[in-house]
Amino acid sequence: MVTLYIDADSCPKNLRTIILRAAAKHNLTAFFVADRPLRDVQQAYEEHTAALRKQAKSDGVVDSLSLRSFQSNIKNIVVEKGPDSADNWIAENAENPAIAITHDIPLASRLVEKGIDVLDERGTTFTQNNMSERLSIRNAMTEFREMGVFTEKHASMGPKQVKAFSDAFNTLLFTFLKQ
Repeated sequence: MVTLYIDADSCPKNLRTIILRAAAKHNLTAFFVADRPLRDVQQAYEEHTAALRKQAKSDGVVDSLSLRSFQSNIKNIVVEKGPDSADNWIAENAENPAIAITHDIPLASRLVEKGIDVLDERGTTFTQNNMSERLSIRNAMTEFREMGVFTEKHASMGPKQVKAFSDAFNTLLFTFLKQ
């Protein structure tokens, strides 16, 4: 079964909602890695755990100790504050089969090298074929910003971008679920 790794420090809440629903629906392990607790992730964990225990009861499990063993695999991993702490946790712990979600190009590059499928929050898939170009562009833009030549402006996250992410995420997820 596929595992989800989410760079949750920068993942918009509306996209986390999409990921959380999929994780609960398909009973997936999902690591939301951030330098702070995320209320929506904790709430999803609690709701999914309650649903799993309710289902176990309806399946005939009555022993309270056994019922407590039913827990959601939705996890909020809280790492130390600091640059790249969430990225490092994901890069060190991610194992295939997996889907990672990040807009951090260096993290995406590290994960692609491990053979992990990576999406950004706009629905772009990072692959072996496009990663070196994306990394080069990112490095050039960083140099331009440091020289004061260019200031980066991101388009706002509107319904089109959310739909693009959702479509790409669902397509990739169902590819794994069919295997």
